[in-house]
Amino acid sequence: MAALISRVGKKLRRIIQRPGSVELTRYEALLPAVEKLEPELEKLSDEELTERAGKLRETLKDTAFGDDQLIEVCALGREAAKRALGERAFDVQVLGTMGLLTKHVVQMETGEGKTLAGALAAAGYAIRGKRVHVVTVNDYLARRDAEWMGPVYALLGVSVGWVEPSHSREERREAYAKDVTYGAVAEIGFDVLRDRLVTKVDDLVQPDPEVAIVDEADSVLVDEARVPLVMAGSIDRSDADEEVAKIVRRLRLNLHYETDSEGRNAWLTDAGSSVVAKSLGIEVDDLFNEQASDRLAAVNVALHAHALLTRDVDYLVRDGKVQLINAARGRVAELQRWPDGLQAAVEAKEQVTATDRGEILDSITVQALLARYPEVAGMTGTAVAVAEQLREFYELEVAVIPPNTPNIREDLEDRIFASPSQKLRAIEEEIRTVHETGRPILVGTQDVAESEELAEKLAKVDLECVVLNARNDAEEAAIIAEAGKKGAVTVSTQMAGRGTDIRLGGTDGADRDEVVELGGLHVIGTARYPSSRLDGQLRGRSGRQGDPGSAIFFASLNDELVLSNAPDVPEGIVDDEETGEIKDAAALRQINHAQRVAEGVDLEIHRNTWRYTRLIERQRRDLLVHRDKVLRTAYAAEVLEKAHPEKFGELKEKLDDQDKLEQMCREVLLFHIDQLWSDHLAYLTDVRESIHLRALARETPLDEFHRAAIPEFHKIIGEADTRAAKTLEEAELTDEGIDLGDAGVRRANTTWTYLVHDNPFDSDFEQTIKKVRSMIKRK
Repeated sequence: MAALISRVGKKLRRIIQRPGSVELTRYEALLPAVEKLEPELEKLSDEELTERAGKLRETLKDTAFGDDQLIEVCALGREAAKRALGERAFDVQVLGTMGLLTKHVVQMETGEGKTLAGALAAAGYAIRGKRVHVVTVNDYLARRDAEWMGPVYALLGVSVGWVEPSHSREERREAYAKDVTYGAVAEIGFDVLRDRLVTKVDDLVQPDPEVAIVDEADSVLVDEARVPLVMAGSIDRSDADEEVAKIVRRLRLNLHYETDSEGRNAWLTDAGSSVVAKSLGIEVDDLFNEQASDRLAAVNVALHAHALLTRDVDYLVRDGKVQLINAARGRVAELQRWPDGLQAAVEAKEQVTATDRGEILDSITVQALLARYPEVAGMTGTAVAVAEQLREFYELEVAVIPPNTPNIREDLEDRIFASPSQKLRAIEEEIRTVHETGRPILVGTQDVAESEELAEKLAKVDLECVVLNARNDAEEAAIIAEAGKKGAVTVSTQMAGRGTDIRLGGTDGADRDEVVELGGLHVIGTARYPSSRLDGQLRGRSGRQGDPGSAIFFASLNDELVLSNAPDVPEGIVDDEETGEIKDAAALRQINHAQRVAEGVDLEIHRNTWRYTRLIERQRRDLLVHRDKVLRTAYAAEVLEKAHPEKFGELKEKLDDQDKLEQMCREVLLFHIDQLWSDHLAYLTDVRESIHLRALARETPLDEFHRAAIPEFHKIIGEADTRAAKTLEEAELTDEGIDLGDAGVRRANTTWTYLVHDNPFDSDFEQTIKKVRSMIKRK
């Protein structure tokens, strides 16, 4: 009867496609067989264990995992971990490994051993003959996990490496040649982009993608899915208009300019336009003439930098440089920058030295990067909340792995206040009261500015705390590791992807028993995050592996989350006259509603962005097939010989070396292909920026985008051949063949990447329409 009920339940879940509904019964049934192999494997020497894994590799090569193979892989992995790390994988970790080996996103709570489960799965795929990339959220975790799990891989006969920013091309090629390669998602993406621009096969560093196991899968696959990794080539110093920056600095909100409720756009009022025009020495009408379009664009970008980007929230100024902050992780986004003059505008605003500007050579979104892999799996502590997106964008299902020990953390009801200042006073009192008991406290803030403000207030009442934010993220592992010590108070920005457990009693566990007796780690959220997953990730830092603990969130009806997403607070909500605390259930409903709106907006932006980038990625894929043909064959020489046989004959005579001849022709044609693709990306950016005008004309923006993009793309290959032929025709030949520099075939040496909040519908026009609609609804 039980088996029948299980089968019916499984079919029902498939029909309704409920998130997080992967059936674990198949895997749970294999656990006894995995354990049964344990005594047999324990008798083997290390060499015999490695040999047995090698025999399984021969059996499994390029075949799918059956139950018998899953049992063998997991049993071997458990034994290898026990010998190499002194850790016997729990049954839940084995379940997680099986889920990963069958291409699911497994949800495992914080502290349940995702790193080991991921390593055993990576080894399993490698034993199956696949190259595996374990994709992490940062470079620190990539190196740490590769080195930490290295002995386990060695016992299973699997080689492992990692890539990091300091690695040379040769070191990268060596790392990617391993069976398993760890790397931050950005680092792997940059290598893909660099490989797309090589002119010699020997310069390629990455093999063809086969398997990706994504750590912190919700963060990488959802939060950063639409973030383009951009390869840009240096041209010269940015030409930000410092005069405009000084003018905009004097403008005042609601007098000279206004912003939308979502904080995405700012625009000049009539008074603001008058001030700007007068400061520039022109008439107001002239400011909006076509001849002044460049100056008006500079004003708009400077206004965006002034009004919408906040120091210590969106970016830091450190060592004389503007550094972006990754909002999802609360840390500096290394090597990232804003596009379209915005970086220069922020630098002018902060009066720091301008960085080089450049042209986009190529780009790829994180979503498209991972779509290259035929097999993808992932692991995270909070997957169910984004199961819909994982299914929609990646065709991945979520497998919820139960904790090894039941979670006994006490999740307290949110405390809600009328104003942020009243909320802050209550947070200070909560910290003081709990600290007096000796319990360790972790406080999660929204941004750098808030974390430092809170730390200053605590210092005034003699409450010492350690601050973890984007300013000191290099020290994060050591800070987090000690956050569980008796009496510790740690204030941190977003905890997602920190990669280090908080052990009660600290790293040495000296105070563990006492901290357990006191009630464990107490987590305080200073506001609800825009995503319930981020709330869950903060809560999940307490109560690891059955430890006691508690978590509470404080909120205000004037928090940014509410003001931006649900500002129409119901009337009749009353707060306490002295404390400002609100007990009315309607307040909590309003905050929950605001969070759902924020999540819905983010999902819709993801969908809209993907509708556009999908075509671009398809075009890039098609062009790369042609580019690879040029890279690996004599196609370029054949094109040039056909176009100008006499000049080609002269070139051939000068070089007197067929390989050199083909390579020179190849470099000429590849240069023009790459330049035309760069031009195409710039063209598509212009099309998207004007897409709201198509909507005004009652045309479907996406259809119009396709109508503009497709014909232009089909011109690239023919135009590249034509330009390459012209280069040969006009080039002066020397004894070395063609002087590529003199012929204009010059590639950028300096490259970088930057972060773009990429919403194709986010225009001044669209925001104005939203405002009008909301006004009509209120009436």
